[in-house]
Order: sequence, then structure tokens, then C-alpha cells
Amino acid sequence: MTLADLLVSTAVLSLTLGATLVTLEQGQQAWAVGTARVDAQQSARAALAWLSAELRTAGQGTGPRRVAALSVIEPSRVTLHVDRDGDGAVAGANEVVTWRLAGDILRRDAGGGAQPVINGVRSLSLTYLDAAGAPTADPAAARRLTITLVTRADHATSLAGRDLGAVFTTDVHLRNR
Repeated sequence: MTLADLLVSTAVLSLTLGATLVTLEQGQQAWAVGTARVDAQQSARAALAWLSAELRTAGQGTGPRRVAALSVIEPSRVTLHVDRDGDGAVAGANEVVTWRLAGDILRRDAGGGAQPVINGVRSLSLTYLDAAGAPTADPAAARRLTITLVTRADHATSLAGRDLGAVFTTDVHLRNR
């Protein structure tokens, strides 16, 4: 074996190893992108399902007085009321719930402080509609909400310059109005 043979075999080995490392790096990046996208979608779906379920129960109560379903309706905040204990008053724990977007964190406050529900929220858009389907700013007139939640992936938004967020929209009818 000559020195030239040794140099050629070293060069071929280096090229093969380099190609293998590039392939592994691209596979790692593809995995990170997929994981970030799935995390963003799953978190957004769970948050939207929870918010929708609570809005559907807004105004629920068995007391002698009718419970107001909503008291604060803003584009990125809603306060809802549910008489969970059936005493006719909305004052107990978990009976007044506020959902709001604070920075890029969707928070839920049910009397114990605004707890984070999902991070990485780009925007939360709440549109309130009356019985005729027209937009309203009156909490007593709201019968339906359109919720749009736009997220971004927390840790991997810069991977390959891709936008890894998700956009979810749903309509919620207030059942107790």
C-alpha cells in the first residue's frame, strides 16, 4: 500500500463521513420542525376546547335569578359566569372565569390568579355576535362567539425560517341565553 492509496482512501472516507453527518443533521432538523408544529397544534386545540366548553356553560344556574352569561367582552378577553353550586349567586370559587391574552400567554383566572393555559400565542380574537348574527359590544346581547387562536411554536420558530404556528377558528353558541 502506497502513500497515494492511503490519501485516496482517507479522502473517500472523509467525504462519506461528511455526507452522513449532513444527512443526520437534516433529519434532526426535520424532526425538530415536526415536533414543534405538533406541540403548537395540540396545545392550541386543548386550549380552544377548554375555552369553548366553558363558554357553552356560561349563564348556567339553577337559582331563582337568571345568571348573566358574560360580563366583559373584549377582543382578547372574556369574563363568563356560571352558578356551579346552584345557590343563585355567582360569587363562589370557579364561578367567575376570565380568559385573556397577556403578552403571548393565554391565561385563565377563576379566582386563584391568572394561570397560564398556553404559551406562544400570537393572537386571540374574540368576535361577539347577537341573535341576528351581527357583531355586538353588549354582553347581555351576545349569543354566539367566533374564536380565532393563532399560535407559534415556542422553541423552534427559527428552524429553517419556517412559521411553525397554527391557526384555529371555532364558533361557540351560548347555550344558556
